[in-house]
Amino acid sequence: MYWIGAGSLARLGHLLDVHYRINWDNFREWVFHKYAKSCAPTVYCYAKKYSYMINGNLRGIDTVSPSVRNQVIKCLLSLSKYLGVHTQFRQKLKDYGVKLYRSDVFSSFLRMLNGSNSDVLKWYKETNEVLRGNERLLLKFLALTGLRSSEAITSFNLIVKLARMDKLHEYYNEELQCLEHFKYRELFLRKTKNTYISFIPRELISQIADNELVSYNAIRKRLLRSRLKCRLNELRDFFGSFMIRHDLIQQEQDLLCGRIPGSVFIRHYWSPSFKDLRDRTLKAIRQLEQKL
Repeated sequence: MYWIGAGSLARLGHLLDVHYRINWDNFREWVFHKYAKSCAPTVYCYAKKYSYMINGNLRGIDTVSPSVRNQVIKCLLSLSKYLGVHTQFRQKLKDYGVKLYRSDVFSSFLRMLNGSNSDVLKWYKETNEVLRGNERLLLKFLALTGLRSSEAITSFNLIVKLARMDKLHEYYNEELQCLEHFKYRELFLRKTKNTYISFIPRELISQIADNELVSYNAIRKRLLRSRLKCRLNELRDFFGSFMIRHDLIQQEQDLLCGRIPGSVFIRHYWSPSFKDLRDRTLKAIRQLEQKL
């Protein structure tokens, strides 16, 4: 038995049975360097569990639960990139007729019609009874920034750590009253999911700076013990909808949520006034804060 590393199979021109020859320690290091901490463990575990399919024998994919099939396929695609057989593996997926499921337009319409996060404010208020002070503050931070839960936890803890080192000014722009996530590329800029800036009032930043670090698992377990769902990411949806209704245009809301569309206009011509955007965003945030 011998070990093979990334790219060594690319020269072979066909898929090999590599299940027992993958250096899983190296692969784990590669995954945790490439993906966010919140999803890296899932990528590693699913890729290892279903690695026998990387040789192109995909008949077993039909036995995988539909709820996790997409995740399994994505993780195997990541493993194929690590091994240097991505092109061959994608061809095998095509040969077997295996496709990633994507929700259609009608499903999106039904989600809007049903208003899946219409009661998120009720849930938010219920969490105040079970969460600790710093955890309640995190949920408020989530609601007022529209960050993804993993990004919000990373940002929250970074604020605390930098404040303790008297370096918060390196992250929080006092003049614009915004967190400059883009300065910490390794934490906030990834292949697809990014976040660049978040306008946030000084008083909330001061409260976070004086608090303790937070943990997603601790929050999740505390909510589950109280029979409350973990709906942190729904606060992002609520934020986006609220901002659109309160004086922000779609492009501005996209920017705050870490999305820069691929249109020529957005990427080459659109130049928003960040001071004007700050004023309108903070005004909307104060209105949202009253609802909380």
